[in-house]
Amino acid sequence: MGAKTQGKDQLPVHKTQYLTFFTAGEEYAVTIAKIREIIEYDTVTTVPNTPPWISGVTNLRGRVVAVVDLAVKFGLPQSRISKFSCVIITDVMLQGETVTMGVLADAVSQVIDLSAEEIESTPPFGTRVKTEYLLGMGAMGKKFCLILDIDKVLSADEILAVTESVDEASAEGSSGEGADKDGTQKESHFEAGA
Repeated sequence: MGAKTQGKDQLPVHKTQYLTFFTAGEEYAVTIAKIREIIEYDTVTTVPNTPPWISGVTNLRGRVVAVVDLAVKFGLPQSRISKFSCVIITDVMLQGETVTMGVLADAVSQVIDLSAEEIESTPPFGTRVKTEYLLGMGAMGKKFCLILDIDKVLSADEILAVTESVDEASAEGSSGEGADKDGTQKESHFEAGA
């Protein structure tokens, strides 16, 4: 007898939606509730004095948004940009405030529904990601995806360092002093909203 035929008293199974995506050959998932949108990978401007896992910043309709390369964050080689590369715009909590950050993905895979019963605890071995960054492993047929706790992946101290650098870069751009690696003026388009 299946779970659906057990009777009226059984509570409905609550499922949560997750977006799955690939980074460095692994499939990761983040709860849809944390995702604002997915944008095509476009110009990312490098910002000096940021951690190596920050690819730079991008212009999101006039807002400066830091872009994180999870591969570098997890100690792997830098992501290679392809026609499938995209930036997942997420909202993370920083000292009680919501901060918008971008996560570089090699490709977006799918949206899946998982119940608590379908999420396995993370083994203390065998993953490239620190176990405190993971909420668990989502069963997807015969394989698993690693479910990220995006607030912990982008921890408060690290985000503070990034947002301070981004604020400084924005101030430099508005004074006309910010130039990209190739010497061209790019920061000013953030102010114009281009």
